Amino acid sequence: MVTSGGAAGNVGASGELRPADAVGTRRATGRESAGVGGGTSDLVSTPAEVAGTAAVVKAAGLVSREVAEQIAINAGVCIRPIPMRRQDVETGEVDTIDLPCGSWRESWCPPCAKRARQVRQAQCREGWHMESEPLVEYTRGEYRTYLHDLREQAQGWRDDAAAAGEDTTDFDLALAELDTEIGALEPVSRTTADSADQEDVGDGSVSAEVAERRSRSTRRRDDAVNLPRRVPVPGTLGRVYEGRDGKGFRPSMFLTLTLPSYGRVLNGVPVNPATYDYRSAARDALHFSKLVDRFVQNLRRVAGWDVQYFAAVEPQRRLTPHLHMAIRGTLPRSILRQVVEATYHQVWWPAVDEVVFGEGDAEPVWSEGHGYVHPGTGEVLPSWDEALDALDDRASADGADGGGLVEPLHVARFGAQMDMQGVLAGSSDADQRVRYLTKYLTKSLSWDAVLKADDGGSARAAHVARLAEALRWEPCSPECANWLRYGVQPRKAKDGLRAGWCRKKAHSPDRMGYGGRRVLVSRKWSGKTLAGHKADRRAWALAAAGLDPEQEAREPGRYVWRRLSASDPALEPVAVRLLRLVAARQAARAAREGPAEGVPDTGGPPMWGPAVSQSPGVEA
Repeated sequence: MVTSGGAAGNVGASGELRPADAVGTRRATGRESAGVGGGTSDLVSTPAEVAGTAAVVKAAGLVSREVAEQIAINAGVCIRPIPMRRQDVETGEVDTIDLPCGSWRESWCPPCAKRARQVRQAQCREGWHMESEPLVEYTRGEYRTYLHDLREQAQGWRDDAAAAGEDTTDFDLALAELDTEIGALEPVSRTTADSADQEDVGDGSVSAEVAERRSRSTRRRDDAVNLPRRVPVPGTLGRVYEGRDGKGFRPSMFLTLTLPSYGRVLNGVPVNPATYDYRSAARDALHFSKLVDRFVQNLRRVAGWDVQYFAAVEPQRRLTPHLHMAIRGTLPRSILRQVVEATYHQVWWPAVDEVVFGEGDAEPVWSEGHGYVHPGTGEVLPSWDEALDALDDRASADGADGGGLVEPLHVARFGAQMDMQGVLAGSSDADQRVRYLTKYLTKSLSWDAVLKADDGGSARAAHVARLAEALRWEPCSPECANWLRYGVQPRKAKDGLRAGWCRKKAHSPDRMGYGGRRVLVSRKWSGKTLAGHKADRRAWALAAAGLDPEQEAREPGRYVWRRLSASDPALEPVAVRLLRLVAARQAARAAREGPAEGVPDTGGPPMWGPAVSQSPGVEA
């Protein structure tokens, strides 16, 4: 019996067929066979050779799934295809088609992850050095979001003008116009529409359901530097500079931002774990996405134009997130550093200094109609809104007494380390930065993956365990189950919540406390909307299966798709399906490039055997 690690020889001691024979012989070019673990694609030579071994492989099962996966990886074929059954409602014809899984994780499917990285690289190159304004078509919801962002920027400009003692009349008029336009685009819920006809009810039930948005002062902190101001100009392209030869050029920026230091580290491990600030590290990671959003808002206010960016969030060796950002246009380093120093994010949440229900204590009990109650006294725990109201009341009381304002739970800031480099379009440095931006996008952020990659030993493992323990008990959002530990009901509380077992992404072992997106792309970066990118991905998946992406648009409703279960008796083994996809890929490649030198064109079929799975994949 041949195992997944079998050699690539021809005949074994007992005369059995080896994987090299079952899959195909090496090309007649004098090159050595790559073997099962080789890095070339010569394991599968020609479609005819693969076609000739159909019955042997399928009947004898000589190729294991591990071997077939390695062959598929070498050929650039998805190793975890999704079996879909497609039925033609007009003819009644039914066929099974293997679609690519589309995973971005290299540990799950290397070929699909490689393509995902290449798509991101193309997206980054497409928008970084544009010479004309992108055309963006907004949906109603996207335009409403754009107006909300624009209003927040205008409010910042108005606050800056007021702080400088300037006239704010024009800003007030602009804000009023934006509020009117935003109000016209807001969706009208049934509860809000009916409230106009129920004003005489008088019980306050409707107004309680339609809660007012809680707002806080936009006054900047005393310990934060003021933002510089520049004259706003329309557009997204940035300034054009004139060179010595009189030609104009528009440089762009590559920016790297990190979080502050929590203690001295050596090779990613704290020198003194007892003094390392794990709590701040955990909180900064949890709120890093909000800090990045605030930085972009400040950058647009200072730059004066609608700054567009392509950014990637990656982990440092000390296991904290940091940001790489490609920015269209450029600013002086001194101005950029001022923006970084002036950027912060305040977390106005209830205090978590006092643990009410510790590990091992009796946990809060769910009571239908009331929420969570104290396990001993039966007292209903404060709701999320009640806890915030208490925080507001305390802040008002402290302000009235002259004792100063209540401090937020946490203030997230960037660290002192900042790197900014100018990049010119078409240069080798630009291409290198694009690859650098996307190199970690297919890597997992799990603790196990970090330990396996670093091989840091017991000190590294202890650092991971301490940070994971700090993240375990920190609330990640208003809906986080960890609020029960501090005697507060989470927002939208429901039965089954347990402190220390939050199911949000930030608390997942694969995220290291960062719950945001790993790739951040501004709306006007390339001129494509989210719907456009989804359509591109769908078209690629159908084309990879040998189907016409526009056929369903021309004939809507003709095909019915259904995903097959792995236990479906009509489904072939994964190894057979993978080899079929490899054969189809080789056939498509041979059709474009012609037969390899020294290999005769046998005219064999592109696929082998009368199998159920018919997936003439085309290399995208």
